[in-house]
Amino acid sequence: MNNLFLGSDFDDFLREEGMFEHCQAVAVKRVLAYQLQANMAKKESEDVREFDAARYLDSEELITQYLNAALEDGNPDLLRMALDNIAKSTGLGRMLETDWH
Repeated sequence: MNNLFLGSDFDDFLREEGMFEHCQAVAVKRVLAYQLQANMAKKESEDVREFDAARYLDSEELITQYLNAALEDGNPDLLRMALDNIAKSTGLGRMLETDWH
């Protein structure tokens, strides 16, 4: 039996398939989401300032990356939160509150 991948590691396999960068980016996003969720849970027991993602969405590139990460996750609640943060960061949230309420 001749196994092409015998002795190689999973990272090598992903590189050969052209998927390493994508998988690494997804893994980093999931770790960050997990850490954020864990920190938010800690907030209930500590006096921690609430994280406001909208404060950091200060360029089209960051907004695009943030939205893509939310879309990739597939969680509709996370997508709704991301859209709210994007609206808040661009001032669209204030405009909608004024026009719709």
